[in-house]
Amino acid sequence: MITSEEIKRRLWSGANDLRGSMDASRYKDYMLGLMFYKFLSDKTLETFQATAGLPKEADLVQEYSQAYEKLGENLTGMIQEVLGYYVLPEHLYQSWVKDIRNGDFELQKVMDSLNTFERNIAVKGDADDFKGLFSTSIIDLTDSALGSDLNKRSKNIKDLIFLFADLNMVDLQDGDVLGDAYEYLIGQFASSAGKKAGEFYTPRQVSEVMAQIVVKSSKIKSIYDPTVGSGSLLLTVGKHLTKNDQRDLHYYGQEYITETYNLTRMNLLLHGVRPEKMDIKNGNTLAQDWPEDPERPDEGVQFDAVVMNPPYSDQKWNKREDKPLKVSDPRFADFGVLPPDSKGDFAYLMHGLYHLGQKGTMAIVLPHGVLFRGGAEGEIRKRLLEKNYVDAIIGLPSNMFTNTGIPVCVMILKKNRELSAPVLLIDSSEHFVKIGKQNVLREKDIAQIVDTFVNKTETKGYSHLATREEIIANEYNLNIPRYVETLDNEIVQDVDAHLLGGIPTKNIADLKVLNSSVKDVLDESLTPVREGYVKLNKSVADLTDEVLEDERVKNKSIKVATKIKDYLHDYWQELTTVDSETELENLRQAMLSDMKQILATFDNIDVYSGYQIIAEIWKNTLTHDLELIAGLGFYNAGRTREANMVTKGTGQKKHEEQTGWIGAIVPNDLIAQNLYAEQVQSIANLKNKLTETEGSLSELVESAKTEDSDENVILYDLIKKNKDDEPQDSFDNKKIKAELKNVDKGSTDYDLLKKVSSLMNQKTKLNTEIKNEEKALEGAVYERIEKLTDAEIDSLVYQKWFGGLKAAIVNLVKEPLKNELQTLDTLNERYATTLSDLEEETKKVESEFESLLSELVVR
Repeated sequence: MITSEEIKRRLWSGANDLRGSMDASRYKDYMLGLMFYKFLSDKTLETFQATAGLPKEADLVQEYSQAYEKLGENLTGMIQEVLGYYVLPEHLYQSWVKDIRNGDFELQKVMDSLNTFERNIAVKGDADDFKGLFSTSIIDLTDSALGSDLNKRSKNIKDLIFLFADLNMVDLQDGDVLGDAYEYLIGQFASSAGKKAGEFYTPRQVSEVMAQIVVKSSKIKSIYDPTVGSGSLLLTVGKHLTKNDQRDLHYYGQEYITETYNLTRMNLLLHGVRPEKMDIKNGNTLAQDWPEDPERPDEGVQFDAVVMNPPYSDQKWNKREDKPLKVSDPRFADFGVLPPDSKGDFAYLMHGLYHLGQKGTMAIVLPHGVLFRGGAEGEIRKRLLEKNYVDAIIGLPSNMFTNTGIPVCVMILKKNRELSAPVLLIDSSEHFVKIGKQNVLREKDIAQIVDTFVNKTETKGYSHLATREEIIANEYNLNIPRYVETLDNEIVQDVDAHLLGGIPTKNIADLKVLNSSVKDVLDESLTPVREGYVKLNKSVADLTDEVLEDERVKNKSIKVATKIKDYLHDYWQELTTVDSETELENLRQAMLSDMKQILATFDNIDVYSGYQIIAEIWKNTLTHDLELIAGLGFYNAGRTREANMVTKGTGQKKHEEQTGWIGAIVPNDLIAQNLYAEQVQSIANLKNKLTETEGSLSELVESAKTEDSDENVILYDLIKKNKDDEPQDSFDNKKIKAELKNVDKGSTDYDLLKKVSSLMNQKTKLNTEIKNEEKALEGAVYERIEKLTDAEIDSLVYQKWFGGLKAAIVNLVKEPLKNELQTLDTLNERYATTLSDLEEETKKVESEFESLLSELVVR
């Protein structure tokens, strides 16, 4: 059984191998287009199988071909009634694969298949969702970028066809594995495409922030993205709804770039969105309003949620059509002014707001300039605030998007806010981790943003609830630093402490965790030196030991550990009995939420660090393992082994080979460490001996390189040399053996040569023993995987998933204490040397200098 992560890795690796020098933003159209055509072919065969009542083991391609010969358009018409499309037997993806294997493949057949699909769809008036997906302007198989001649293009397309040949797209769609893989590929292509990615992709973390806020703010049955890109924002919102709400959800979107418009339609269809539940249009969002309600031409269709990531500061927003927009346009009329021609940010915002329902929520990504720029934009911002539409501003880190390095913000707008409701401003600009060239929000960063929004909480240095009066006092400027002051963690220097010594008591008072947890221990470690200043009467190392060994700290750690033990006990049964991949996201969210609730009951613990620990466990192990458990059952998955495939060679010689076996969910190293501990220890002992032997040989080599040493005289010529006759780091074994025959036994030369020879023989022997024992252990583990008992699987999998969890969470109790003790150590060192100490040191140096001068004699 193949997991979603394995499919993603395989497809992206294949994409990199096959696309050669073709630009990633262009190659994606070919790869994702053919992937989608495989899905259409598989759906056609599945529908035929269901209607014909054929068993799964039937040769569906042959049965479909025979049935089509008999029934013709009656058969394809029936399939089209069900799906809204069909693929003819001769044009199935499977027929391409068959031709390749038979040596009958022609690139023209692929072109004919795609063109025929387009023509068949065009005949059916209600199948707009599939029209134009494979037009030659999108997938041009004559493009020289695919290969300089027909043979090269044909080979590249054949390789691409084989990439999806063995994947059953229908089965993969059931658990949304197919949609996730497609979305993953879009994201990977976006990373490779650089600035061009801005045309079609919103980073997952930004989509998550927007989607979670929108879902937690409104009851959603319809959602609209006026700059829909690849559709990732729409789908992320849908993912956070219940299954029932997902079935009722209607997706609307518009996209200007035709290739990207096709991505959206394919993306939604692959995620299981029914054609009747999606309305996606290829057009200019601002040039002509869409969608429109014919019965209400001046009101616009209203949606429960509007999300978008429009082009930043679009300089052509009002120049793409013959007739420029005017302020009388219903979308802009309420504001009395148009955005400047050079910056279209507010034009997109006003368009989305125009289509937002009275109880809906809108989330839009914008550059920070919209928060403070003046002129027409200042007037629009003032109007937005006066109408009480702005609910929150969320500042994100810079360099999050592939198409720009500037920091952006997410603006949340609502039309049903209470008049007295403040505007929430969140500064998450410093909450990220750097991955490659991009800054990325962690799971805990997303959770903190969403929780702060939902609970409308104020946190110093992070969030603020700005009243109408504050905003007016700031002349409607919403620049986040005006409301959220950046925390300065640098401790202010104290002049008196530098002059006279001692740690300022105000700095001691700032050690909040130590004062609230072990104040008496802290106080006992301090001695007053004068009013307002103290000194440490013990080392920080000793104080740290006292604090961490204090009963209150230990009891708190025990309570946390007990809570975690109960937490894992409660979830173990659910995790090991999961039987549907669709349960996984709900289970993940429940575990994350419960961890937050548990840690929130304790003071001075970073709840979101605990949240991130659970998120990482899911990312690194649980997601993969639970997919297998859902398909195979827990103990069957535990006893399943898979071929360990490794990539060898480069270029045209690159290939995969099997090197042994690996446990599907139970790691080989855990089996070895727990069930073959004696063998593991024996190998470790041999490796220690090998290290000692190699160390002794290295010492002899270094001695032999040292001139005038006995070793140099006897052994230097026996060291391996490079082509420039420079000594290397090992002896030449053949020369050592030969030299031994030329010297007298019992001589100094013989003893030294014998020592080297013995060490080299010992090294060879140890390497052989290690290799043999490792091979024997590997073989034993390979066999043991399939023979693991239920109890062994329980123990090993628990250790894999949660072996370090309790210690990691308990460490969250100690971490803030350690941080403050480190601060105390810094303060102690900072003020350890006073002005008088420096003066004494200066006098001492001057005295020594004068003494030296007096000893100087002028001749």
